[in-house]
Amino acid sequence: MAKNLVIVESPAKAKTINKYLGSDFQVKASMGHVRDLPKKKLGVDVKKGFAAEYEVLATRKKVLDELKAAAKDAPIVFLAADPDREGEAICWHLAEELGARARRKVKRVVFNEITKRAVEEAFKHPADLDDKKVDAQQARRILDRLVGYKVSPILWDKVRRGLSAGRVQSVALKLICDREREIRAFVAEEYWTVAAHLAAGLPPEFPANLVKKDGKNIEIVNEEQAKAVRADLEAATFRVAKVTARERKRNPVPPFITSKLQQEAFKKLRFSVKKTMQVAQRLYEGVDLGPDGSVGLITYMRTDSVRVANDALESVRGRIANTYGEDYLPEKPNFYKSKKDAQDAHEAIRPTYLDRDPEAIKRYLGKDEYALYKLIWNRFVASQMRPAVFDETVVDIEAAAYLLRAKGSTMRFRGFLAVYEESPEEKREEKPRQEAAPGATEEAEPDAAPALPPLAEGDALTLKKLDTDQHFTQPPPRFSEASLVKELEENGIGRPSTYASIISTIEAREYMEKREGKLYPTELGFVVTDLLVQHFQDIMNVEYTAAMELELDEIEEGTDNLLNTLNQFWKKFEKDLKKAAKEMENVKATEVETDETCDKCGRKMVIKWGRYGRFLACSGYSEKPQCKNTRQLPGGEGTDAPELHEDVAKEVCPNDGQPLVLKKGRYGPFLACTNYPDCKVTKRLVRGEGGKLQVEQLPPIDEKCPECGKDLTWRRGRFGPFIACSNYPECKYIKKKEAREIGLTCPECGQGQVVERKGRWGRFFYGCKRYPECRFTAYHKPIPEPCPDCGRAFLLEKETKKEGKVVFCGNEACHFKRAAA
Repeated sequence: MAKNLVIVESPAKAKTINKYLGSDFQVKASMGHVRDLPKKKLGVDVKKGFAAEYEVLATRKKVLDELKAAAKDAPIVFLAADPDREGEAICWHLAEELGARARRKVKRVVFNEITKRAVEEAFKHPADLDDKKVDAQQARRILDRLVGYKVSPILWDKVRRGLSAGRVQSVALKLICDREREIRAFVAEEYWTVAAHLAAGLPPEFPANLVKKDGKNIEIVNEEQAKAVRADLEAATFRVAKVTARERKRNPVPPFITSKLQQEAFKKLRFSVKKTMQVAQRLYEGVDLGPDGSVGLITYMRTDSVRVANDALESVRGRIANTYGEDYLPEKPNFYKSKKDAQDAHEAIRPTYLDRDPEAIKRYLGKDEYALYKLIWNRFVASQMRPAVFDETVVDIEAAAYLLRAKGSTMRFRGFLAVYEESPEEKREEKPRQEAAPGATEEAEPDAAPALPPLAEGDALTLKKLDTDQHFTQPPPRFSEASLVKELEENGIGRPSTYASIISTIEAREYMEKREGKLYPTELGFVVTDLLVQHFQDIMNVEYTAAMELELDEIEEGTDNLLNTLNQFWKKFEKDLKKAAKEMENVKATEVETDETCDKCGRKMVIKWGRYGRFLACSGYSEKPQCKNTRQLPGGEGTDAPELHEDVAKEVCPNDGQPLVLKKGRYGPFLACTNYPDCKVTKRLVRGEGGKLQVEQLPPIDEKCPECGKDLTWRRGRFGPFIACSNYPECKYIKKKEAREIGLTCPECGQGQVVERKGRWGRFFYGCKRYPECRFTAYHKPIPEPCPDCGRAFLLEKETKKEGKVVFCGNEACHFKRAAA
């Protein structure tokens, strides 16, 4: 008898689902989308109602043939892609490609978690494809294609080949550029703080901060004012004016939605947004748990809803009561309110099985999987616990005309903090819908405060020390991946499924770069953003982009339609395209005269645009005699010229004594001789303290070339630094790197030591020092430790994304493996 066919996106998901279905089903994977708009042309016929021309992806033709063959005899074809717009679109494309006969047998099944209960329930209630959800996805895809394929060619023509614009990515880039301009325009302002260290009748001493003078908030803006305040306080008598004791509650935060997971994983685990989603995908689709097989450990990870299913609430409440006690369990479940435009059909991100706690299954998880699963687990459990309770004391202290305030806080009940504490930056906007205890406050104040001695109104206090400290206001911080996601979410730009790809695309196009976790726009990013803002005000407007996201939601809800949305967009966009093609500045052809003089021929230097940004070039490039002299632009307003360490300006060429000048190449800024390229001397620049560029410091070489007698020097190649003759290219001597011993005698010959070597393609491997007499090699690092299972003389060490660093036996018949120390 023919089996029913179930189609999902990935082999991992297929493996997990397969074990929950009976022998009447076969589960196959489509490997994601099977067709898309063509790469080499627009693929959208605007005049024919934005008809989309889809084609099967070359890498999916074989997969699709297998699916067609399986669907031919199947009684029912169940499409079980992810429960979002992209998943619905995958199902629709599959139904279209499987053929008319198979299309009549197609049913859609949707589940938010890959568990036996959820899968079986979904197959009991199959439905038809959701045409509205498909239309919403198609509208997004066509909008993105129109912007990308219509605007990008203009940028190729006016700025540089290979550039791209995007309906959402360009707005995200604008946010990064706007923030950078805010930082550059920021002017620091001076201010002073005053803190008195006081003593009462009983210890301990405690600090009190100055807050008012003559009943009004006080601002101290210079040293003169600070000295005057200090003199007044040193002569004043300190007395307790008021003591307020109160209870303060700190509520738990909701379970994760996609954006909050990305932000917390970045702050706590240092995961990039992309990595977070990759690891979460594996946890959702299924992880092999030994005897239990493949198990989906979390619910669907692309969601903006904080809703939790009732059975999950019952399960987690039972877990809390058994593990932490009834004191930690609220009388009723905590419910959280999703944001206005959230798609509440999905649940929050939570564990699927509360009996599979992170520690119990740690041995089956890779390092990254364990870390993210534990984060999700703890957050979900904490979201259903009681608030933390603090006893807080606020003391107002009078000193002449001044008022100082001291705060003390002690934790009375840990509540959800016994399990999880969110990052300090996270706003606690979403409160669980529960009634607070009478008199309790819910202010978002710091929990850590020094203990105060017993104090009563009228108590006299002794001044022990007075601190007057100078400060300066700080500019807004640059975006990190996490804070950019937060900004996109708050402005309604993009959706949970798009945040990772937005950031990846901006970086891939060299519009911004990451330095120490912060996002810096490049000069190219500024130029492209300014051109797009000037000529495409609508698509570069944050509010307009957010409104477009809401229109896509309305298409899915059935209150708007695809054609109306696309027509409204195209009407204005087409006019902007025609105008931009004619009026946009041709950056490539623009030359700006400067007062700089060419140090080679004496002609004027001009600012030109090249592959790596703006640079100074001799105006005699197209004249005779031709001069090809170029220089990097000095740092200035409106450029992304790098900050240089002061020592960089002192560098001179060791060959001709000429100063080294800043240049920019495919790998970034570098120093080169003034006579470059006639003189080939260059020095690499690396980022030092404070992000400033400085010359890479390599160990000094006090050796002569054994072939020509000239000095040996450091050079850099595709595989890193190496030592070579300074007389290159006349002398091509290269000093071979000494092989590094790892403390293991060769297990084959028993005579030589095992050393680390580098192959011709740059890959490191390990081999016997007696090569070529002994040809022992290993691509993983050998460990001088015998295998406890098979007795082999050595083990191997490797590191993978899934498992982290592990030690294992290289004997194929032996399966010994353990975590590396």
